[in-house]
Amino acid sequence: MWLLDRLLRRAIIDGELILTDASGKVHRYGTPSAQFPTVKGRLTDNSVAWAIGRNPALGAGEAWMDGKLILEQGDILDLLKLVTYNTRWDKDNPTRVALWRQQAIGAKIDQINFARRSKRNVAHHYDLSDRLYDLFLDADRQYSCAYFTDPANTLEQAQSDKKAHIAAKLDLKPGQKVLDIGCGWGGMALYIHRVSGAQVLGVTLSEEQLKVARRRAEEAGVADKVKFELIDYRALTGQFDRIVSVGMFEHVGLPHYRQFFDKVHELLTPDGVALIHSIARADGPGATDPWTAKYIFPGGYSPALSQIVPAVERAWLWITDIEVLRLHYAFTLEEWYKRTVAAKDAIVALYDERFYRMWLFYLGGAICAFRNDGHMNVQIQLTRRRGALPITRDYMAATELKYREMTK
Repeated sequence: MWLLDRLLRRAIIDGELILTDASGKVHRYGTPSAQFPTVKGRLTDNSVAWAIGRNPALGAGEAWMDGKLILEQGDILDLLKLVTYNTRWDKDNPTRVALWRQQAIGAKIDQINFARRSKRNVAHHYDLSDRLYDLFLDADRQYSCAYFTDPANTLEQAQSDKKAHIAAKLDLKPGQKVLDIGCGWGGMALYIHRVSGAQVLGVTLSEEQLKVARRRAEEAGVADKVKFELIDYRALTGQFDRIVSVGMFEHVGLPHYRQFFDKVHELLTPDGVALIHSIARADGPGATDPWTAKYIFPGGYSPALSQIVPAVERAWLWITDIEVLRLHYAFTLEEWYKRTVAAKDAIVALYDERFYRMWLFYLGGAICAFRNDGHMNVQIQLTRRRGALPITRDYMAATELKYREMTK
């Protein structure tokens, strides 16, 4: 317990954590605060304290999943908020410690995503039961950061507004060919065709997502205009007037950034436009914590802009617009978390209690990454030619309003 005790005494200042160890001894950390409810927890054996002290993210996550970290007051989100606020990314925070910093070498190895490994990594997360995603996502299954024009908006409204926001940045024209890299369940591809009439090809490495996307296109009567294929982006040929990729770049892997943007350049027509929507870091290069890498997104990594831009430059692409979405994903994840809690019985019946706890830890940790750490979302607009787009951004807002009206 000494290692965990030392760590928590350094880390917890604002708010109170009361932890009972396996011998029954009570340890108190921090001071009561109006900002945070007091969290009380209990460890069931000494090995748990050692595991958390040695590797906090992995140790705490596994202890919570296995029922060896029992919360007697507050829930897992309360605990995560308390810890991550005290270790938040803030120049004026004197207590920031390396709770979530992991071995860089291991992270780099985990990010090497050759084609076969990429498919396996995608299947690990996205080939879960369709029923699970129906329980916490919006009806269109938008599994990425929504766009809240008002924090009070519903998740459904915010996801619809996200599609309009992205589609407007593509400056779509009739008759164009559009590529959607990492198309998910097909919602963005179908939306783009609906508002513009463009022909869209969506590609994915998830067999389950492919089945749903193709079925949706058939049901909408547009399967001849909106097509979906199970193919790695690196194997694509031909050229497209527009390329969109939403929530896929996090799975590319740092060693493959140059390859990714070289491929975007190759696949774009000379006057083409690409829009990449990705999680990113304001706090500079980092590493995916080992719990997330093991249980949620193997091979995944959210990059700093300083890691993205050099690869774009070397691919001879123009960055024509960058937008940073700071709190939008926090709002999105908070809604997913609420819906997951409300669907506990259904999720436990679908999988088991341990899976449910894993999913809560994943969503709760992600909320805290956007609330307290350096995570954000970026939308990066790219072209091959400097004159491919209007010289001001006015067209984006005008088109976005038009698309919202069209899809009410």
